[in-house]
Amino acid sequence: MTFSGTHLADLQAPLLGVNIDHVATVRNARGGVFPDPVRAALLAVEAGADIVTFHLREDRRHIRDEDVARLKQAIAVPLNFEAAVTDEMLAIIEQTRPEHVCLVPERRQEVTTEGGLDVVGQFGRMQDACARLAAAGSRVSLFIGADPAQIEAAARAGAPCIELHTGALANAWWAGDAALLQSELARLREGVRLGRSLGLRTHAGHGLALSDDLPDGRSPSEPSSTALVAALPDVGELHIGHALIGRAVFVGLRQAIADFKAEAIRARHA
Repeated sequence: MTFSGTHLADLQAPLLGVNIDHVATVRNARGGVFPDPVRAALLAVEAGADIVTFHLREDRRHIRDEDVARLKQAIAVPLNFEAAVTDEMLAIIEQTRPEHVCLVPERRQEVTTEGGLDVVGQFGRMQDACARLAAAGSRVSLFIGADPAQIEAAARAGAPCIELHTGALANAWWAGDAALLQSELARLREGVRLGRSLGLRTHAGHGLALSDDLPDGRSPSEPSSTALVAALPDVGELHIGHALIGRAVFVGLRQAIADFKAEAIRARHA
């Protein structure tokens, strides 16, 4: 499944946010400056990425502060700055003034972001962060599970957007657990509907992949996790990192981005 036709970009589909964190992960494994995540971001934009996503973590395990400054200077498409809701990160965001911000939960010991924000339990902090970052000119999204109480709290907190965590759906898809996959898809579908009813722009991401990259023994004709989520008509953006960068190891970054964009377009117009 390979596509390079730029005419596909003219069709309506979720916008694709390409997360470049794992280019920085490879760089940081040896230290130094190669491979450069900013160079990857520039190539991603040339290849059709609508948004460049990155996560500045407290421990700086991949993206570094100097990367953020260089991305702001070099990248013409909107930047989506993922960060924890800490005073340090809020101050950096206010200084950087990215077009988009996605506030996420963060634990130092986790391998990747596990679950969504507890907007209900930390409502005052989330409300303050949304107001503070809106004043800095950034569109704020809260990264949450597809839970009605969390979605409703996000709307009350003043977030114009939510990004629904698709990790459980993606894990069920990788495992070939059809029952759990359908249950998670139904939960996500209802979350998207609720978000729309509350006037929220709804995005989705975490763990989404393509069927070509399934392990041996699984049919590549199965709908991909990316296609399942992209088919939901009110999902406005998909943010994809690990699987896209992993695919790029085999087919190149340009082709990987083209493949994910084509998958989203096919799914939306099926």
